[in-house]
Amino acid sequence: MPRVLSLFLPTWPTDRLRRANSDAPPRDVPLALKTKVGSKRIISAVDDLARQAGLYRGLPVAKAQVLVSDLQLIDADPEADAVALGKLARWALKHYSPIVAADPRDGLVLDIAGCDHLHGGENGLVEDIRRRLEDVGVHTFAALADTWGAAHGLARFGGKSVSIVPSGKTGEAIASLPVAALRLDNDLVQELMLLGIETVGELSAKPRAPLARRYGPNMFRRVDQAFGRVAEPIIPVECPELISVDRVFAEPIGAPETIEKYTRRLVGQICERLEEAGQGARRLDLRFVRVDNRIEAISVATAKPVRDPKRLAKLLCDKIETVEPGFGIDKMVMTAIHTEALVFSQIGSSFAEPPRADVEDLWDTLTNRYGGGRLFRAVSVASDIPERAVKRLPPTSIEIGSRRNAQFRRPMRLYRPESIQALSVLPDHPPRAFTWRGQRYSVIRADGPERVKGEWWRTDGEAGKVRDYFVLEVDSGERFWVFRAGDGQHGETGSLNWYLHGKFS
Repeated sequence: MPRVLSLFLPTWPTDRLRRANSDAPPRDVPLALKTKVGSKRIISAVDDLARQAGLYRGLPVAKAQVLVSDLQLIDADPEADAVALGKLARWALKHYSPIVAADPRDGLVLDIAGCDHLHGGENGLVEDIRRRLEDVGVHTFAALADTWGAAHGLARFGGKSVSIVPSGKTGEAIASLPVAALRLDNDLVQELMLLGIETVGELSAKPRAPLARRYGPNMFRRVDQAFGRVAEPIIPVECPELISVDRVFAEPIGAPETIEKYTRRLVGQICERLEEAGQGARRLDLRFVRVDNRIEAISVATAKPVRDPKRLAKLLCDKIETVEPGFGIDKMVMTAIHTEALVFSQIGSSFAEPPRADVEDLWDTLTNRYGGGRLFRAVSVASDIPERAVKRLPPTSIEIGSRRNAQFRRPMRLYRPESIQALSVLPDHPPRAFTWRGQRYSVIRADGPERVKGEWWRTDGEAGKVRDYFVLEVDSGERFWVFRAGDGQHGETGSLNWYLHGKFS
């Protein structure tokens, strides 16, 4: 089932202008773009400051200048806005999904089904793309639903910066939206409101024949598209500079064995193209165009540049089971979205060190099956604070890590510090007993304290703070790692509360 992400860029024309023109007004000055319709000069776009001052699209320029005395007016350039929106769509195609299209005049639409796991799931992908756009000054609203129409309406009329609708719940989510969320003409929206039809749910419940006869079939087609009763294909943007191969079928195909056969053939063709360019693929997208004009897609990523046909074919064929061929597939398109120069290394002689085992194939298989964030290496960091002493790295990283804390005894299992009730004598004695998660433990042996001081150079709040760590063995034979916040004498060094931080195996 498709999962469609709609990105609404409410201030795209002004954001684009500020990024492209170094002479544009700063963000603390209200900015509006003007255009001419017939003999009238009207506002075509406003930034957040101008909107907060009461300006809106379609307002006469003369009235806008009266309402905001320090308003900066610049001529609109719709063609440049459209070109830049296309470039943004191609950027999203290369980073997030094989199915991306511009949603003029102020948005993008992406089908992220099957590729969200590469970014930590749906929430991770949405947050990542919003963060990247916000970092470059592009204000963004995002909505994720089962259909383009629903996601489009929620992004613009949902009232939330991020709306993620669970699969199968689209109808309930859009029922209360205004009819304008259905992408209907403004005149039609006004007439429906005069009839007392204000929300999508109310329109969907009305008898169709009288309204369709009066207003045409497009109105209820939009309703059916939003609810998922009628398919609305997303025609993806194309990137001519990318290496791509395709196969058009005289008769539609649908059997898994046939799809796998042609997938392997396309992999062989694209590897030949990659070899001619001296490149290796880091991400491959494979799109399946169905006879009903709907597009299914799968995407795989690799840890290092690859152009081995067997390896790439295996990764893609593992995902064929997620493709819904419907009544048949007319066309298959394979694109190398991300490529890098492929440099071969000389195999060492018998006098050299033995080469490192080639485990990239295993890494790629696990990453594409379970997600990019599930596979990592843990290395030591030069920090005294235990929760900061380890960090995650990509599996292909060659960083070794610090050996500063190698001599210290640390538990194999580290928790977030959990509060415990402990019975102890201040200032330096270990607990005699403690209660953790509702269970009481009696301590028979203890070792410590090991004092850890706060890293004052990070934040002022850690200056002067200390922790006293103890290794406790309880009557059941288990060994725990606990600490007291503070030195046991001075209140400014910590709260004197006890916490459990780890457990030894």
